[in-house]
Amino acid sequence: MADPRERVLAYIDFRASLIQGDLPDFTCLLGTMVQETYSTHPDIRDACNRAILFHARTVAADLVEAKRRHAPKAKWDPLDVALFAQAAIQGAFILAKAQHDADAARRAIAHLRQYVASLLPAAAAASASRARTSPSAARRVRA
Repeated sequence: MADPRERVLAYIDFRASLIQGDLPDFTCLLGTMVQETYSTHPDIRDACNRAILFHARTVAADLVEAKRRHAPKAKWDPLDVALFAQAAIQGAFILAKAQHDADAARRAIAHLRQYVASLLPAAAAASASRARTSPSAARRVRA
């Protein structure tokens, strides 16, 4: 899977696919720990933050390349979008717990996927690729 857009979307699909079994089977320990300890145990909060940032940065690396290919003029920051994805996934888990319904998390993550896909239009890369390789497109660009 060479296209970084597809890697980012596959990551979101993977996270959705993990929503199986009982709530504790798929919700995030880091998210739960930081919610419960952020003000009383700063060392735990900071450790959770480091882990969440590490994870977001791996997604951001693909977003950097995906943005370059699919939305080069976009004003959004790849790390901000990666952190938003982490927040949306954590929020999806909170909804699942609140509603005692794993489908609530799946629906929320589906919206995240749609949002990220909208930031990285597939057609933009395809038309850019055609313009680079098509002689008639090259003539239109020069005209």
